[in-house]
Amino acid sequence: MISSNQDRPAVLAGLIGRGIQGSLTPAMHEREAWEQGLRLIYQRIDLDPLGLGPEALGELLTAAERMGFAGLNITYPCKQAVLPLLHELSPDAAALGAVNTVVLRDGRRIGHNTDCSGFAAGFRRGLPGVARGRAVQLGAGGAGAAVATALLAEGVERLAISDTDTARAEALVEALCRRFGAGRAAIAVDLAREVAEAVGLVNCTPVGMAKLPGTPLPVAFLHPRLWVAEIIYFPLETALLKAARALGCRTLDGGGMAVFQAAGAFRLFTGIDPDAERMARHFAAMVAPATARAVA
Repeated sequence: MISSNQDRPAVLAGLIGRGIQGSLTPAMHEREAWEQGLRLIYQRIDLDPLGLGPEALGELLTAAERMGFAGLNITYPCKQAVLPLLHELSPDAAALGAVNTVVLRDGRRIGHNTDCSGFAAGFRRGLPGVARGRAVQLGAGGAGAAVATALLAEGVERLAISDTDTARAEALVEALCRRFGAGRAAIAVDLAREVAEAVGLVNCTPVGMAKLPGTPLPVAFLHPRLWVAEIIYFPLETALLKAARALGCRTLDGGGMAVFQAAGAFRLFTGIDPDAERMARHFAAMVAPATARAVA
């Protein structure tokens, strides 16, 4: 006999970020919890309708602790702003200088990063066998730090990084070179030339999201020898991916990273190993109607 919702052990979790009403993370967590025999309630804490900014993170974390949250996912623009508010960082989060998952346990706030492993898993799954020579990454924020680390760990030989905040890009390049060796990362001074000489391109900026449409670089920079990856999944087909596919590029949407980072966070919140492939199937079912409308 299947137990009622009220009979199942309960877990409370949430997501803090800006413009997150379209996030599919809550549904992925709640569905996987149900399959595992749990009742997980996952709340969106959207800074935009609340009229708040990252400076409110401390109050929001305190409120979550008082309400008994097991943990929180953290997204744009808070992945680095949350760092000084935590008691402890996992090795990955400390190395990356960014947190996307906070576990609240025994009065302590422990920061983790599942973006790096999430992107790496999605990259291996979605772009098997691609060339790993020179690549270009757009964006050096919290997610960008995780993706850059994953790319170099996956064997990309040299990663050129471009960001509107030059100091932030320089700090990331310095950290990557310390970790992976001199010359493995560099600032993309001439973006057009870097892309022309690259085998891969990754967008880690918010440009291309439903709320910020467009492409993060001129489409004319693209060429058929590139593989092109996104971390955005709302929409799943961004203008960048559409343009790249039209040229014959191999592409990777942000769905894989979304699923695998969520699987890592689920494990941290509940202590239970999720079925990542089941979560991927659920994600695909959720995005299928929107994708069909976009194609039509």
